[in-house]
Amino acid sequence: MADADVIVVGSGLAGLAATAELADAGRRVILLDQEPEGSLGGQAFWSFGGLFLVDSPEQRRLRIRDSHELALQDWMGTAGFDRQEDHWPRRWAEAYVDFAAGEKRAWLRAQGLRLFPIVGWAERGGYGAIGHGNSVPRFHITWGTGPGVVAPFERRVRRAVARGLVTLRFRHRVDELTVTGGAVDGVRGQILEPSSAARGTASSRVATGEFDLKAQAVIVTSGGIGGNHDLVRKLWPTRLGRPPTRMLSGVPEHVDGRMLSITEKAGGSIINRDRMWHYTEGIQNWDPIWKDHGIRILPGPSSMWFDAVGNRLPAPLFPGFDTLGTLAHIMRTGYEHTWFVLTREIIKREFALSGSEQNPDLTNKDLRQVLGRAFSKTAPGPVEAFKERGVDFVVERDLRDLVRGMNALTEEPLIDVERLEREIVARDREIENPFSKDMQVVAIRGARAYRPDRFIRVAKPHRLLDPASGPLIAVRLRILTRKTLGGLHTDLSGRVLRADGAPLPGVYAAGEVAGFGGGGMHGYRALEGTFLGGCLFSGRVAGRAAAEAVG
Repeated sequence: MADADVIVVGSGLAGLAATAELADAGRRVILLDQEPEGSLGGQAFWSFGGLFLVDSPEQRRLRIRDSHELALQDWMGTAGFDRQEDHWPRRWAEAYVDFAAGEKRAWLRAQGLRLFPIVGWAERGGYGAIGHGNSVPRFHITWGTGPGVVAPFERRVRRAVARGLVTLRFRHRVDELTVTGGAVDGVRGQILEPSSAARGTASSRVATGEFDLKAQAVIVTSGGIGGNHDLVRKLWPTRLGRPPTRMLSGVPEHVDGRMLSITEKAGGSIINRDRMWHYTEGIQNWDPIWKDHGIRILPGPSSMWFDAVGNRLPAPLFPGFDTLGTLAHIMRTGYEHTWFVLTREIIKREFALSGSEQNPDLTNKDLRQVLGRAFSKTAPGPVEAFKERGVDFVVERDLRDLVRGMNALTEEPLIDVERLEREIVARDREIENPFSKDMQVVAIRGARAYRPDRFIRVAKPHRLLDPASGPLIAVRLRILTRKTLGGLHTDLSGRVLRADGAPLPGVYAAGEVAGFGGGGMHGYRALEGTFLGGCLFSGRVAGRAAAEAVG
């Protein structure tokens, strides 16, 4: 006899969305996770809460003219689909843009999710209209950040628990998908000892028992590989240069990709293993939660960006324009770190930090604190804390002293002060006119044509060496692991496919483990704000499809 209609493996955002949909359809669900209950919601909890929406009321209020056609053009230009196995990823991309331009906002709003009224402009591209990047701002911040995204789906699941439809089983580590007659019919694994480990910290792996559960279907929603640096390096594509010898982690250690190989062993197919998304603006967390914990700077466009030896990064590799283009450039320099050089005026206006815990004003829905960002004489509190305590920050009044501090942070002195000064002075001369041949200066002025950027996000153009804008600040940046863009190959119902393209009976996948849909709906690059939404959309699809299949 089956223990449930459906078993969901992984209690992150995709798992919660799938479970909520199954329960709404009256199906009995067991939701499993190897971590303690305090980790419910997975990596979404730690996120900034960004959501990709198209032609939203928030955009229209800000006079942003967006459309389904423009968003699809941006998505396809960014994804660069070029493989035979990209059929289903492309179909998922089309479906997701339809969703983002259609019912996504209303669906989330009906569950109580609210959005901050200012729309951010991430991944601005810079390669032309049909190339990579967002043509317009589309990054909608959830009021409450990551926890605000998780909350509606956790509420739905807990209501289903109270109704007896959902059973939560934490500390259950799946080691095998069981197969009978060619169909997946359950999971087998180990029960780990109870743990009071705080969210994100390492929990015990001591096993105290075993389990063997049966169901008509299994949905895998176990996340990506970002915490497994060895696997990241193994799958690192040559187009991104050599793999880094050391990286910061944007996710906890347990985000290790185990269920990918477990599902593959049961007959599922994995595609686009080499497609991944890692950030170049990582800084070491001065107050870490997990091993090698890094935080990403969410920069405005004004900081000058230099490689490890002081060469300015070429256009259009400006802050916030092309994450993977910048990554590929860096990894071909022979070094693994870069530098932002900026001023007090830039840091107070343009520096934000990714993550719910780094944005307590937005996370705690404190409107007064949020409005204070626009009028404060300093950077937000978490940014100031990193500036004062972080090992990657150098603050000095004089450029020579700044370079001395920069060289003190590396094994050998790599920055030549005369070379750096020549670059900065040349850029500063370009500020004197309202037009320029320097494409970063052009981009800064272009960004300020968008009113929210002008008033709260992008600093007024100024000379970096002007003492009135000082002190000078240098920030050492490192590679920060984050997302898996490939994964389990799925059709538009979320069914996992075999190597021959036929569905593997009884198993579905959603979220990052499925490349957010199809085995990689983002293609080679992402537009940002699409990871949380991809988890929600693919979880919803898989949950509804499985509910119908087992009905």
